Amino acid sequence: MDTFNIFKALHQNEEPLLLANVWDAHSAKLAQQAGYKALGSSSHAIANSLGFEDGENISFEQLYFVVKHIKNVVQIPLSVDFEAGYSDNPEEVAQYVKQLADIGIAGINLEDGIVKDGKRILGNPESLVEKIRAIKATSTIFINARIDTYTTKHPDSLNESIARANLYKTAGADGVFVPLIQKDTDILNFITRVDLPLNVFATPQLPNYESLQKLGVKRISHGAKQYELLMKKSEEIFKDFIQSKDYKVVLG
Repeated sequence: MDTFNIFKALHQNEEPLLLANVWDAHSAKLAQQAGYKALGSSSHAIANSLGFEDGENISFEQLYFVVKHIKNVVQIPLSVDFEAGYSDNPEEVAQYVKQLADIGIAGINLEDGIVKDGKRILGNPESLVEKIRAIKATSTIFINARIDTYTTKHPDSLNESIARANLYKTAGADGVFVPLIQKDTDILNFITRVDLPLNVFATPQLPNYESLQKLGVKRISHGAKQYELLMKKSEEIFKDFIQSKDYKVVLG
């Protein structure tokens, strides 16, 4: 079975797929050794690790370099957070994705939000529809369509998410990702009205794993949260060491 079909099958289990979000080859190896069944790259963490802010501030070539190294060291499926495709041209987006598929990348996240002047805004759904269609015409890869209605505080987040999800399904999306959908009632309503595996994002307000399983959620991810936690701890260690001059701070 190829990586696409293996990854797709992981979204059909009763238990939600817990995705480890990684940012380099080392973190990917650690996640695989821990027992995860699939990985997802974090665009935010990769951008930060290269010295850039999130929001397509790195080039496709820079992203490709990192994810190729990740793919080279793991055997489990890898999905790439592909932001909005690194281009407004659907054909160019499709060619980028084909390069990822050619090295064995199993899936991508492709979003309808746009980061402009450091702020995320909701884009035109037809733009994502065209990109999905172009990708599916050239590559076999799992497209997880990310809907940014909740992250941009749309006044009718639930119904707008459902409408967009069904558009993306018709275009060929294999799954849908709705960051910050958190209420049990919203999640159940969405799953009832959209026949695609739902991916949710870990937050303090998100129902626990068992509750999400009962609701029918198929995938849970955490984005750059682990990376940010580790970087915060690193910041504290750097400050403590230069102030205390105590070697124990860095030796543990």
